[in-house]
Amino acid sequence: MIKTKQDFIHKIHLIISVLIVVPVSIFYGFNPSYQFDIHLNTIDEHNFFKAIMGLYLGFSILWILGIFKPTYLKTAILTNMFFMLGLGSGRLLSLFLDGTPTFGYIFGTIAELFLGFYSFWLLTNKNTNFAKN
Repeated sequence: MIKTKQDFIHKIHLIISVLIVVPVSIFYGFNPSYQFDIHLNTIDEHNFFKAIMGLYLGFSILWILGIFKPTYLKTAILTNMFFMLGLGSGRLLSLFLDGTPTFGYIFGTIAELFLGFYSFWLLTNKNTNFAKN
């Protein structure tokens, strides 16, 4: 898993992502109103949030593979970058168009953008062995 400083640099954001995304996905899928100001009223809304849960868990499985299997690491970093930057960008758009959300979503936006840009840095920094030299 993490044996060297380089392993730590390459994988810490994936570990953080899994530790955050898995619990959030469970809340989204089974009880979104517990932690968030979300109230589902129809079966379609419940279905939508369970699909989001599945999407989050699927990406988390890929990130776990990247943590433990070197052949999946670059793919895990790439998908983490798109996942986090996509979520963070959507939340920024909502912030400007819809107004200020609760603290949890503001914190989430900052964390998602940080993790996404960290992945981008890993993929483009020549010292990390992912960028073409």
